[in-house]
Amino acid sequence: MSDQKLFKFEYIYIIFLFHRGISSTVRRCIEKETGKEYAAKIIDLSQESQDGVDTHTMRDATRQEIHILRMVAGHPYIIELQDVFESETFIFLVFELCKNGELFDYLTSVVTLSEKKTRYIMRQVLEGVRHVHSKNIVHRDLKPENILLDDQLNVKITDFGFAKVLKDGERLFELCGTPGYLAPETLKANMFDDAPGYGMEVDIWACGVIMFTLLVGCPPFWHRKQMVMLRNIMEGKYSFTSPEWVDISEDPKDLIRRLLVVDPNERIGIQDALNHSFFNTLALKRGGFNARGKFRVYVVSVLAAVRLARLPHAATSALPLHDALKDPYTMRLLRKVNLYLFIYHTIIGLFL
Repeated sequence: MSDQKLFKFEYIYIIFLFHRGISSTVRRCIEKETGKEYAAKIIDLSQESQDGVDTHTMRDATRQEIHILRMVAGHPYIIELQDVFESETFIFLVFELCKNGELFDYLTSVVTLSEKKTRYIMRQVLEGVRHVHSKNIVHRDLKPENILLDDQLNVKITDFGFAKVLKDGERLFELCGTPGYLAPETLKANMFDDAPGYGMEVDIWACGVIMFTLLVGCPPFWHRKQMVMLRNIMEGKYSFTSPEWVDISEDPKDLIRRLLVVDPNERIGIQDALNHSFFNTLALKRGGFNARGKFRVYVVSVLAAVRLARLPHAATSALPLHDALKDPYTMRLLRKVNLYLFIYHTIIGLFL
C-alpha cells in the first residue's frame, strides 16, 4: 500500500502516547468523527528490530496475525480489530480500547482473586478459547499479560502473534510462547525425535496455569531455579499445600487438576471444562490469608521482563540459553535453531 493509507489514519484519528515497546508503540487514539476511543498499535517497518527481524518477515507475520484476528472476530471475549492501515514504513492496527489494561496488572493490584471473580474471568477465558479453537486456531501464548479487561472487567483475549491455523490432523513442533506457560508436550516435541507434537490442548494447559495464578497469586510451576521449573512442568508437579489454598474449596482445585494433566489425551476438553461443577456452584467466603508477600516475589521477578520484552510477532534470532533462563516468564520466542543446546543444558541441569 502507499503512504496515502498512512495519511488516511492520521486524517481519521487523533493519537496520544499510550505504551511504547521495542518494535511497536501502542497509542490511545480518538476517531475524529465520533469521538470514540481506540488503541492503535503502530509497527515500525522502517528498520530492522533490535532482535534482527527483517522488514519483510515482520510485515508477513503482522499480516498473518491480522488474518487470524479477522477469523476470530465478533466474539465478546476476543479483542476486536477495528481497522488496519499500512504504508511502506508503518502498519497501524486499530483495536477496541480496554481501559482496565492487562489481567496481569489487575492481579498485581489485588494479588489474588476470590473464587467468584476467578469463576467470572475463567468462564470468559474458556469461552474465548473455545471460539478460537472452533476456527481450528491454537493461540500458543495464553497468559495474564495477553488477556485485557474492558470497563466492566470483561475479558478480551489478545496478542495472536504466535497463533497458528491448523490443518486437519496437523501437529506442531515449534517451541514458542512463554516458558512458564508451556505445556509438557510442547517441550517434549523438541526433546524427543519420536514425539507426536502438540495441538490445541496446549491452550487448555495454559488456562490451568492462569486459573491457579488467579486464585493464589503465583503460578503453579514457578521456581527461583529455572531448571526446577522446567522439570516441574514436564512432570506436572505442583501442589495445593501452601497456606493460600486452605480456604479454597475443592471444585476449583479439581478443575485445575483436570486442566494440568501432563498427557494431552487425558486432559479435560474445553467444553467439559465449561461444564465443570466449578462454574455451577456458589463461591465460598475467602479466608484471611494474605498472599501479598509471596506474590511480591513473583512480581519482582516478572514485571520488568513483561514491560520491556514487547517483541514483534515474528520469528526472532536464536535466544541464548542464559537469556532464556534469566526468568521463566519472560516473553521471548525460543527458536528451534538453538533448541538442542537449550534441552541439553536443561537435562544436565536437572541432575546438578
